Amino acid sequence: MKTIMITGVSSGFGQALAQAALTAGHRVIGTVRSQPALEAFTAQDPARAHGAILDLTDVERIAPLVAALQQAHGPIDALINNAGYGHEGIFEEATLAEMRHQFEVNLWGAVAMMKALVPHFRARRRGRIINITSMGGFITLPGISDYCASKFALEAFSETLSQELAGFNIAVTAVAPGSFRTDWAGRSMVRSPRAIGDYDALFDPVREARLAKSGQQNGDPHKAARAILDLLNHPAPPAHLLLGSDALQLVRDKLRALESSLAEWERVTRSTDG
Repeated sequence: MKTIMITGVSSGFGQALAQAALTAGHRVIGTVRSQPALEAFTAQDPARAHGAILDLTDVERIAPLVAALQQAHGPIDALINNAGYGHEGIFEEATLAEMRHQFEVNLWGAVAMMKALVPHFRARRRGRIINITSMGGFITLPGISDYCASKFALEAFSETLSQELAGFNIAVTAVAPGSFRTDWAGRSMVRSPRAIGDYDALFDPVREARLAKSGQQNGDPHKAARAILDLLNHPAPPAHLLLGSDALQLVRDKLRALESSLAEWERVTRSTDG
């Protein structure tokens, strides 16, 4: 039995992950944002489901909370940074406050969780970190620039940290899902109001397609949860893992386009050498 800390267990991937972990016999420490969500989570298994109310933007509270949870429930073996949300808005229309909040939750909350647990993992010379990013951490679409930027940044933190911690038997994996049947594109999505008509032709079809597809995506979050939990037992988990055939196709398309661009501009690239 492992003790797994999962952020954001009240819905989506976090809920599926917590359910799968409890079914597999693990102890789960899950964060939620309200008392009703806390009660619903702990009711799943009063002996092994332990919850905490946490707003990830309150980063100063995270380290003391992690210390208290380990004092109460024993050492945490694995961290799954799942909590996050999507903000949809054309760059010129979105406010800086909306963009900052996207980063506070999706990036800095996850970083603060890692800051709180890495010293304990390093001291014990074991631990696993899984950061749920997105195919939007590799590819981009108009209207979600700050969401993609936050996930690109989390991918970079994850990859670098995997190199820094490998010598301490601590594996870090960034898991990038494609489109799954969660609330990401529906109830959980924060949408900036439209104001500039020049972007209608570019963005309105993207927004309409995303709304229409919500709840109909190919990805099954319960299958994703099982695949993610399997990483905890793998002797050599990858630094990056895509989930979903759409993510695989879109990322491969981007890599081919990037390779083509590198070849096209290779002469200019090499021309700057001394």
